[in-house]
Amino acid sequence: MHRFEVTAPLIKVAEFHQDSLALKKLTPFPLFIQLNNQEPLDEGSIADFTMWLGPLPVRWVARHKDVDPLCGFTDVQIQGPFCYWEHRHKFEQVDPQTSEIIDEIRAALGRGPLEKLVSYFMWIGLPVLFAYRSWATRRWIQRRTRGNESPPS
Repeated sequence: MHRFEVTAPLIKVAEFHQDSLALKKLTPFPLFIQLNNQEPLDEGSIADFTMWLGPLPVRWVARHKDVDPLCGFTDVQIQGPFCYWEHRHKFEQVDPQTSEIIDEIRAALGRGPLEKLVSYFMWIGLPVLFAYRSWATRRWIQRRTRGNESPPS
């Protein structure tokens, strides 16, 4: 589990995560995300993307479930490197100007040799990924909250 606070109302946190480009905004270099099909966040919607780990393309397709626009959503891998992957994104209001984002992941490494290796390295890289996502989420949401819709420089 990973959790962090953002100085922004809950509605701003929810709006950010409903943005179809949020995944790209939350992916650090040297990873690169290519969106193949990104449906608007809704119950049963699909996120289909390729994550490039250097020269290695990793196709990932996830279905969204338990979507509550203000409280969060869950994505479940239906194709990808893990044997099983479920990621719950939870949003909670701390006070009127502060929200908490909680990420909970349940996963099982891939079965085949390549899938097992890729999923293992992705799993051990999660602390770094979440540290970056905490920073990027705060930055994007706080800029939007201040009324500046342009991307951070």
